[in-house]
Amino acid sequence: MTLCNYNRVLLSKIDRFLGLTVFECNKLHTSSALSAIATTQNPRGWLKYNKKVYPPQKLGEEPRPAFVCHQKCNIKYSPWKMWYIASMVRGMSVDEAIKQLKFTLKKGAKDVRETIEEAKELAVKHHNVEFGSNLWVAESFVGKGPVIKGMRRHGRMRFGVVEYFHCHYFVRLEEGAPPENYYQNTAKAPSEQLQNWLDNMRHRKIINSL
Repeated sequence: MTLCNYNRVLLSKIDRFLGLTVFECNKLHTSSALSAIATTQNPRGWLKYNKKVYPPQKLGEEPRPAFVCHQKCNIKYSPWKMWYIASMVRGMSVDEAIKQLKFTLKKGAKDVRETIEEAKELAVKHHNVEFGSNLWVAESFVGKGPVIKGMRRHGRMRFGVVEYFHCHYFVRLEEGAPPENYYQNTAKAPSEQLQNWLDNMRHRKIINSL
């Protein structure tokens, strides 16, 4: 079977499987098809928090810390892999998060670091933050982006469908020092563990005792 007939049979099988025309199949699994991401609608709700106007605070009320929300859309990276990087920097100061991301051997760490650096710059320029280093990562999470389908040719006139995942990264920086224990399930100090053990032993119930 010649190469031309092989391609014709392969495209006919793709038509029956995906319900596409031959013209649409010619655009499948090419670099031009990946440009379809530009036509999709990016998330817009996260950046609306930057435009929210709060009422003036009363005397004696605890000052409301300044914050900035920022995002980076359509990152060519798996959202499930990006979740580990986003969870790592939560609760860190900005400088510590950038320092850790520089030594993280994952492809998505570069995009997360660039997003945090952009948010740090926006906080100083547009959100009345005096010192860019006086910020900490209050929120850091990932959203699933568009999925581009492609075709991969197999042997014996067969083919497989390939999915190219993209993700959106969201971050919120807040002014002030980071909390001591951001996550609730943190390890207790040795003295606190000893005190808990002593309390449990003193309050235990001994059966058949006085």
